[in-house]
Amino acid sequence: MSELTTHSVLHKRITTFADWIRPEATKRDEIKERSNKVREKIKEKAESDEYNLIVVSTPNAGSFTTRTGLRRHFRGDAEVEGLDVDLPFVIKDNQDGFALHSLLDIFYKIVDDCYPDVEKERTKSSIKLKFSDKVNLDIVPMLEGDNVDEQILVRSTGEKIKTSVKRHVGFIKKRTKTSNDEVGRVKFNECLRLLKWWRDTQANGSYIFGGDDAPPSFVINLLAAKAFDQLSVKKTYAETLAMWFGYLAHIVRTREAILFNDYNSPSKDFTLWSVIDPVNTKNNIVKNWGALKVDELANWLEHGRDNWNRIIRFDLEGEDSKSMDQLVKLFGNSFKNHTT
Repeated sequence: MSELTTHSVLHKRITTFADWIRPEATKRDEIKERSNKVREKIKEKAESDEYNLIVVSTPNAGSFTTRTGLRRHFRGDAEVEGLDVDLPFVIKDNQDGFALHSLLDIFYKIVDDCYPDVEKERTKSSIKLKFSDKVNLDIVPMLEGDNVDEQILVRSTGEKIKTSVKRHVGFIKKRTKTSNDEVGRVKFNECLRLLKWWRDTQANGSYIFGGDDAPPSFVINLLAAKAFDQLSVKKTYAETLAMWFGYLAHIVRTREAILFNDYNSPSKDFTLWSVIDPVNTKNNIVKNWGALKVDELANWLEHGRDNWNRIIRFDLEGEDSKSMDQLVKLFGNSFKNHTT
């Protein structure tokens, strides 16, 4: 791998693809404008005499804010928006206290009042507004926490999870800034985008992770962060991702706990595998994964590791066509269609 250069066909191809999967600037502007309008409309309705809620804040969140989202693309036969646009609404508790299990119900009514003709979908912690042009906005009601930077996320089951939008955003941005301060093209957030695209490609046709059951972006974020913390980035994408995939394949296969000490001193729990939320150390985000899911993710990463090793070997041998075939296995036909 040390012989790879930034002038190689391989590096130029991946650079082109990394640029292409980034959301278009005009699309970001459109989504930002729409998000602001939706935020203002829902806030006004929530604070009206009909609902009489106090909206403490509406912080920016999701991959749109951290600049780790993808352009619109296909997942199987379905076209999906690659940007996670989360619109949190932090609500002040009243003197009687909210019934936590009903907060989502309350906000569903508010959202429906504001957008009666827009398709809506309940998730375990949000109301997803699904506009006809495929732009989706997740309305996420939360209760205020003990201080201004903390919130309580409310699940549909009534489960309460302490969180911090600001800290989650900072967790990703900190690593992007660290890589931005280094000389070279390869950046943390771009590698994270490539991992997300790889995730969607592998999920197509997967029995275990197919459809809406693909590993969530939060898991991918933390896998990328762990690899970056241990290995940083190299001068080429291929070197970086070959090392990341090899490292991640090992820790997932051996079920090594993924922990971070950005804000707390975490420890693994006693479930099958631990991927601990860096903001809330009591939140193991894979606590409900069984052996099939953990092993499937390990299989994906091991295949990816082997693909990257072949890609690099073929590039060094001047076998550009064979290298491309392996890249398509990782990223789908979109890679070939947009790099040649």
